[in-house]
Amino acid sequence: MTPLLEVEGLTKSFGGLRALDGATLAVAEGEIAGLIGPNGSGKTTLFNVVTGYERADAGDVRLRGRSISSAGPDRIFALGIGRTFQLTRIFARLSVLENMLVATQRHEGWARSVFRAAGSPAERKQALELLEFVGIAKLASLPAGNLSYGQRKLLELAYVLVADPDVILLDEPAGGVNPSLLHHIADRIRAVNAAGKTLLIVEHDMEFVMYLCGRIMVLHQGRVLTTGTPEQVQRDPAVLDAYLGGAEDEDDELDVAAVQL
Repeated sequence: MTPLLEVEGLTKSFGGLRALDGATLAVAEGEIAGLIGPNGSGKTTLFNVVTGYERADAGDVRLRGRSISSAGPDRIFALGIGRTFQLTRIFARLSVLENMLVATQRHEGWARSVFRAAGSPAERKQALELLEFVGIAKLASLPAGNLSYGQRKLLELAYVLVADPDVILLDEPAGGVNPSLLHHIADRIRAVNAAGKTLLIVEHDMEFVMYLCGRIMVLHQGRVLTTGTPEQVQRDPAVLDAYLGGAEDEDDELDVAAVQL
């Protein structure tokens, strides 16, 4: 495995709470990897540290072998790491297309980007092509605040793709989404990967992440507990213990229909 994104020994505390406790993982170029774990295991904190929204107390984050631990969110975005958020971040009063045009000008700063949301012909073409790719081009003129939650997730994915990142971190892409849209979102994630993008997904929907990811890392109490294929993770008694508080039998498998991450 050739690591594209590496996290080594990350530690992060908030007051007396240690959210990350020496977390170490790697994501290979071209894979769809999953990061799962019980509530409070440190998944979103790890995403925040990787993307510069939080500064680690110790440890290192590397992209293509180069440390990016001291960079802020805009710099990390420019270096090739895009992300979505557990709660979507959109401009509700702007149209869907205007949201995309803001993304094309993000490097100039948010205030100026909104002011220039009309965009150039080339920017509008790119924005519409990406909206077509995620399946919401017909909604381009609607206020983004009128979208369903699943449609907002698709807009946020298109928004991230504007920058053509090398790595995309998806924070609960299935969370709060109508079941009728889940298959479409999964299909678009696979299409993004087929186009050469590397993805790391945090997700509470067990079936969704097991279906999409070839390799899964389990975070527990701020550390990576185990890494393996979906089949290996489901059979690991330590994972069952982390989720359910104790496995009665080492041959028990994690029930993907019953357990939410």
